[in-house]
Amino acid sequence: MPVMKRSEDGSLLIPADLLGPLGLAPGDRVAVEADAEGRLVLTRSAAREPSAEGSLRQAIARKNFETPMQFIKGVGPKMAEILARKGIVTVEDALYLLPNRYEDRRQVVPMNRLRPGETCVFTGEVVSADVVTTKGGRRFFEVMARDASGVMSFKWFNYHAAFMRKAWQPGRRGIFTGQVTQYGLQREVHHPDVDWLAEGEAVEAAMARDPVGFGRLVPVYPLTEGLNQKALRKVMKEVVDRFAPCVESALPARVIRERALLPLAEALGAVHFPAADADPRALEEGRDPAHRTLVFDEFFFLELGLALKRRGVTLEQGIAFSVNHTYTKPLLKLLPFALTEAQRRVLAEIKADMMAPHPMHRLVQGDVGCGKTLVALLAALVAVENGYQVAIMAPTEILAEQHYLNIHRWCEQLGVTVALLTSSLKGKARAGALERVARGEAQIVIGTHAVIQDKVEFHRLGLGIVDEQHRFGVLQRGLLRKKGENPDILVMTATPIPRTLAMTVFGDLSLSVIDELPPGRTPVETKICTDSRRRQVYGIIRDEVGSGHQAYVIYPLVEESEKSELKAATQMAEHLANDVFPDLRLGVLHGRMKPEEKEAVMRSFKEREIDILVSTTVIEVGIDVPNATVMVIEHAERFGLSQLHQLRGRVGRGSATSRCILMASDRLSDDGVKRLRVMESTTDGFRIAEADLEIRGPGDFLGTRQAGIPDFRVANILRDGRILEEARAEAFDLAERDPELRAPGHEPLREELARRWGGRLELAGVA
Repeated sequence: MPVMKRSEDGSLLIPADLLGPLGLAPGDRVAVEADAEGRLVLTRSAAREPSAEGSLRQAIARKNFETPMQFIKGVGPKMAEILARKGIVTVEDALYLLPNRYEDRRQVVPMNRLRPGETCVFTGEVVSADVVTTKGGRRFFEVMARDASGVMSFKWFNYHAAFMRKAWQPGRRGIFTGQVTQYGLQREVHHPDVDWLAEGEAVEAAMARDPVGFGRLVPVYPLTEGLNQKALRKVMKEVVDRFAPCVESALPARVIRERALLPLAEALGAVHFPAADADPRALEEGRDPAHRTLVFDEFFFLELGLALKRRGVTLEQGIAFSVNHTYTKPLLKLLPFALTEAQRRVLAEIKADMMAPHPMHRLVQGDVGCGKTLVALLAALVAVENGYQVAIMAPTEILAEQHYLNIHRWCEQLGVTVALLTSSLKGKARAGALERVARGEAQIVIGTHAVIQDKVEFHRLGLGIVDEQHRFGVLQRGLLRKKGENPDILVMTATPIPRTLAMTVFGDLSLSVIDELPPGRTPVETKICTDSRRRQVYGIIRDEVGSGHQAYVIYPLVEESEKSELKAATQMAEHLANDVFPDLRLGVLHGRMKPEEKEAVMRSFKEREIDILVSTTVIEVGIDVPNATVMVIEHAERFGLSQLHQLRGRVGRGSATSRCILMASDRLSDDGVKRLRVMESTTDGFRIAEADLEIRGPGDFLGTRQAGIPDFRVANILRDGRILEEARAEAFDLAERDPELRAPGHEPLREELARRWGGRLELAGVA
């Protein structure tokens, strides 16, 4: 709680950090009282600016929100420590710890009306309680209870027998809550909640003693060790009753009105302790007005930050490149194919951005094999033609090396110098590379995070290209921009990203989509197989090689480890070469090989000197061998769907029928089967991405838990896509009309945006 002191005349003195840019100064008379609940309340303002009172109210609300949980009634030092482990340190943390679900405890149901699948409240008397042993030797603790209408069985599978016998004594009466299940002819409840009745106490009186736990839709919160629902509910009721009414919404009044949102204070109260007539299903699904308001509020401030960031970039002075075709036309003549219409369209969008006097910030998205790397190289050559350097940043050394191998092959023929800069480059080699970059001799620099390290200095950086953008956050992009004077930024991803995710992670970028595959590409037939069909799978490989084609066999590891059952690439390559295909030519490719070794293997495979390439996921991006017509992926269940889709994209690049065989464990779970069936059913990258996102969640979908994804407290980008679009529309409209958030009434908006996103989005102009 902030320390508030009174002056000699009795006025409450406002701490300096509450004054802010409000038109207030030390000595101004502003009536702020601590009410009976200990909350700060503004009762009278002498602020000189009309918008100051709203900002002051919001500042006071912020101070209330910062109240440590240890000052809440019912929270002692031990519970405060337990709550802190769950990330609940302040009142604000508690208000945004939303229930996982709700139990309908509005009515007490007779036992004969309890239905399987429902969570119900009922009362009864314990008839018997003891350990039961089945014929198969399984033991559990069973209680039989009854009321005037029937009987019910309660079961525990983890229990302390002496404690249970003492608690569940025959003749004891209680109020029970739990989900009813059906086992044969018997209905039962596993591990029910119980509130014991005192001797002779009426059920109604007992329920009246606990208005938080009965007679309403009761919130069920996520717990941690040492915390139970009943104790947490009491604490949450205290927090909500005392502090939710203090919350001030920073959203413009027009937006609240036109989008039919609740006041933020009302929404927080309703989401924790819904009204008696609330719709339980809508609450469970997050479709009620309270959830909708909180989700909109959360999305709005993220999108407003992204809108201001995009607008800020477009207003900065950038490089106006000219397109003179010094290198681009010669490259197109070297290619053995023509660009697709989609490639031409996206290249035109990129060129238009590069020719503009403001920095480009564009995301190029496209499915496997659509030719993004070539488009990026053509954009890079435009920068080089203008005397500027280009930095290409990839998330892993493997991807950086592959880009280097592919790009320098073309650039050598054009007389353009390409350098590779990764963290594994040491000593004199590293020093030499850094010197060439600093002098401008390296025209295109390809690398990992090493590219944005402090010691790397560019002579004249004009374009930054970020590959597989989802592995990098907004801050990494910002660091890349700082390596030059407002260079253009081009972002690429081969992972089809659902619209809702793109709007949250890449909302500050313009979007281009290469939605066309090169001509002659054939759909890949995909099948799931288990070890029992391995001989047939090897037969398919032999048949394809016998027809003059080539094959990939993909493994998830380089070398076998004692702890892992996964088949490893190096050991299995030996097995395949010696025992399965001794008459065929096998090659091995993995991430631990040196770049020149990888390049030699790739070249041999492309020139048909290798029949079967045994590889790790190093071939996920970059290898284009139209003659390869079959891919076998071992332990397919261990890969994400998007990664499987990337791997599958290495075959089907020619006119011949191609196949992808997903080798999976015989003990595959139902969920595992469901995931791999998606691969069998479609080759549409966006459909696969949607399925992958639903199964794995956004953090894992994008490859790392961080991945630049906002930490949403309420919103769910899968469930709340429509609300996201509404919030985005309002945020971008407001940013267009008031890009500095200086209009009357927007001061609270500006302060809240800086508090939530100023650091994460580098909104220096707002903070």
